[in-house]
Amino acid sequence: MPSFGSQVEHQLGQPAAIARLETFIDKVREQYQGQVSGLTEEWNEHVLTFSFTTYGIQIQGTLTVEEATVTLDGTLPFAAIAFKGKIESSLSEELRKALTD
Repeated sequence: MPSFGSQVEHQLGQPAAIARLETFIDKVREQYQGQVSGLTEEWNEHVLTFSFTTYGIQIQGTLTVEEATVTLDGTLPFAAIAFKGKIESSLSEELRKALTD
């Protein structure tokens, strides 16, 4: 499966960034309920493993939260390779907003 990834810098520190991301996931579930389904999440200390389906495309990956960065690593089905750039940039932008607002 094709992979994607990005890194978002923040100035929150690890505990505050994790708290923001926990709230962010609840907002995604609420705000995008018509577009996102099957959203699963599991925190293991500072690593979030997630998966969801949007527009028939299943996306799965991890967010690793460090003191000053969040690293996104994920995979897409081959059918979504044409949308890789858009998916990657959209997820990165949403992470930036969650960590700076």
